[in-house]
Amino acid sequence: MAVMGAMDSKLDHVVSNHRCHGHYLAFGGDVKSLLAEVQGLKAGVSSGRGGSQHLKQGNFFSNGIQGGGAPIACGLAMGEKRRGTQGIVACCIGDGTLGQGVLYESLNMASLWSLPVLFLVEANGYAQSTPTAAGVAGSIKDRAGAFGIQVMETSSTDAQELCRFGEKAVRTVRESAAPVWAVIHSRRLCAHSKGDDTRPAEEVERLCQSDPLELHAQKLSQSERERIDTAVTKTITEALASLEKGMR
Repeated sequence: MAVMGAMDSKLDHVVSNHRCHGHYLAFGGDVKSLLAEVQGLKAGVSSGRGGSQHLKQGNFFSNGIQGGGAPIACGLAMGEKRRGTQGIVACCIGDGTLGQGVLYESLNMASLWSLPVLFLVEANGYAQSTPTAAGVAGSIKDRAGAFGIQVMETSSTDAQELCRFGEKAVRTVRESAAPVWAVIHSRRLCAHSKGDDTRPAEEVERLCQSDPLELHAQKLSQSERERIDTAVTKTITEALASLEKGMR
């Protein structure tokens, strides 16, 4: 939400990855369409053909191939540049993508051609169940600097600070019409998949104490939290009920 909320869904594009659900919803995606897609229904975002990882709605795209979205993002950004719009493209990757050669080819093109791409790196410390330190040498932050790309970085878990970071990153790409490498050091609170979390229980417990949603909830009144919980529950319940009705 920190970045997607600062973008214009009519003007800008998002190229997400295999962990795309949050990006899709934050960019204005429809809850019912997403739930239908993961069930393989025709009412889904991609008519039930894309599944969980391959979504296409409006200016939102996701690609389940590690690094596969980077050249696509560059192509979309080139199109916006040639048309003379103020549109930018957000390319969402994780630290597990840093081993893919196509990413560095894309960084090179983005810098050489001054493409308006925001490379959003959500670095949560793990690639599936492998710690980043065991698979990524050197500095995540410095990788893009070698291509002459402006770098931004944050480790904040404060939702409001993250939104300000996202707004600044989007504004910088739009005003400079050039790429930005924005690294957000996040926390993985759950397993990569079912049953493959090899982290010590105390580590997971410690990370959960910095959950941005929980920390932000503490700043809200009881009535505000209840209003949000009620609205979210209502949206999901109505979407599921509508899908179940359509399947009868």
